[in-house]
Parts: sequence; C-alpha cells; structure tokens
Amino acid sequence: MESVAEFLSLLQSPYLIPAVILLLATLFYLAANTLFRKVIAAVRLSLKGITVPYELMAWPFRMLVTLIALSALLHSIALPAELHEILRHALLIVAVIAVAWFMMRLFRVFEHIVLLHYSSRVRENEAARKISTHVSLARKILNVLIVLLGVSSVLMTFDTVRQVGLSILASAGIAGVILGFAAQKSLATLVAGIQIAITQPISIGDVVVVENEWGRIDEITLTYVVVQLWDQRRLIVPITWFIDRPFQNWTRTSPELLGTVLFSMDYLIPPDTIRTELERIVALTPLWDRRVVKLHVTNTTERSVQMRALVSAANSSDLWELRCFVREALIEFLRANFPEGLPKLRMEMERNMPPGEA
Repeated sequence: MESVAEFLSLLQSPYLIPAVILLLATLFYLAANTLFRKVIAAVRLSLKGITVPYELMAWPFRMLVTLIALSALLHSIALPAELHEILRHALLIVAVIAVAWFMMRLFRVFEHIVLLHYSSRVRENEAARKISTHVSLARKILNVLIVLLGVSSVLMTFDTVRQVGLSILASAGIAGVILGFAAQKSLATLVAGIQIAITQPISIGDVVVVENEWGRIDEITLTYVVVQLWDQRRLIVPITWFIDRPFQNWTRTSPELLGTVLFSMDYLIPPDTIRTELERIVALTPLWDRRVVKLHVTNTTERSVQMRALVSAANSSDLWELRCFVREALIEFLRANFPEGLPKLRMEMERNMPPGEA
C-alpha cells in the first residue's frame, strides 16, 4: 500500500508532466533527426551522379523540431504569467526566423540540383544557360522577399508596432517619397536586377565584351555581375551597366562566330594561290566547323594589297585558336613559296642626270 501511495503522490507531482514531455520531446527530436537522415540517403540514391548538399537543411530542420518540443514543454510548466508570455513571445520570434532560414536553405538546395543537372550543357546549350540564370536570380529574389516577410512578421509580434500601424500607413506616402529620394540608386539597381532576370540580355555562361575586356558571365546577382576574364581575373560590373550601356554578347543566340585574318602583301602574290592554300590549311584542323572559308582582296594601296581570310568556328575559343593557326600557316607558306611577297618600297633612279641635279 505504501508503494501505491508513493506512486499516486508521484503522479500528482507538478514536475512529472514536464519531465514526461521533456522525455517525449527528446525522443521526438531523435526520431525526426533519424528520419531526416534516412530520407536524405534515399533521395541521394535516386539522384545518382548528383551530389546535393542536403546538410544545408539539417540545422534549420533540427531547430524547427526543437522549437516544437520547447513549445509543448512551455505549455505544461506552471510559470508566472509575465515570464510565460515573455518565453512564448521569444519562441514565436525564433520560430519565424527558423522558418525563413529553412525556406532559404531549401531554395538553395533546389538551385544546386538544377545547376548540377544543366552544368554539363550550360556552355553549349542556350536553353540550359537561360534556365540556370532564371533559377539563380529567382532564388536571390525569393531570399529578399523571405527576409522582408520575416522581418515584418517579427515586428508585428510586438503590440507597439501593431498599434502604430495605422499611423504608419497614414504617413506612408510622405515616407515613400523620402525613401525614394534617399535610396533611388539602390532601388534602380534592384529594378535592373529584376529586369535582367526577365528580359535575359545576358545568361550565365555567355561570352561578352565589357570595357574592352573579353570574358564569360560567371555569376549574376541582383546588384552586380561577375565576368571571368580570359586570364582568370574576375571583373565585377554593376548590373545597371547591362541596362544603360551597350556591350557585346557573342553567344546571345548561338556561340558560332566568324573571324578574320588580315595580310598585307605585294602585288606579285596571286590571290587564287593563297585562297587554295587557305582552304587546304583549315581542312587540316578540327577547329574549323566547315561553315565558312573565304579569301578576299579588301584593300589596295600604292605599295601593297590587303587580303582578308574569313573563317568560322563553333565558339569564340576555337575561333581564336583557328585564327592563330591560319596566320602562322600562311606566314610559313609565304616564306617558303613567295619570299618576295612582302610589301616593298620601290625607288627608281634616272641615269645620265646633270651633275648639278644629282
């Protein structure tokens, strides 16, 4: 009977229910964490060849599970009303932050999956480059919206903010004008980033010429664009540049390009012979895409003839190598077969001139 009485008194203890809830919360946390790992392992098996950083979502997920357990524990503990309200308010704020954090990490994982799926085709496929650019910019825009909603939700949990909400709305027109003048450059940059995402004048992987620098679009954000130059430098360009100023995009619709090689030669060089040799040279290299190969006499002066070799390649890198190859091969051909083919400065001297005029 004494043991039964002790057990009944233990059930009536004010600390029993919190202890049981704490135990259940711990078991719930461990079970949810184990389930999360098993789900990640199953998804990775289904996505063979793609390494997705699901660990980015682990800590936000654990934080949400912990908040659920703490919320259940808080309702079962007898606390003073003021302290209970303070803890409830704190848990609500942390919950809003945790949800925003989890959503941002979820969008990042989704972006990583899409970019890995199109990474092998992003340089050659125009549609793949556009999708990659859309996904990257969409994630950045959604992150901004999530942060704004999170901050607004946290502020709205305070009674003082809700009470002054009407007065803030009443003066929103004046405040909007003031903020518009104060942050017009920032707003213009943000609008330019959204415009780039919609109109797509550039995409990730595009080959562009900006400030007389040749490079490839490496990253696009809402405020700036990173251009990887040919010597592996990074050029940081404000995104408004691509809205306000002209630039060259060599892969806007297709990466195929035409290139020229110019030669100044003597009038003695027959163009047909150079044309035949040019066709033979480009046929020897896989850099030529077999679309265009032509030779034209583009200019004549009193001393020389200018010939232009026109060739085509699948992309800008191959075109650069092809132009260098054609230039070197034609120079070697001229040296071997037409050593007199360089432009000359001809002088004619008259004989039997009077001594005073010599």
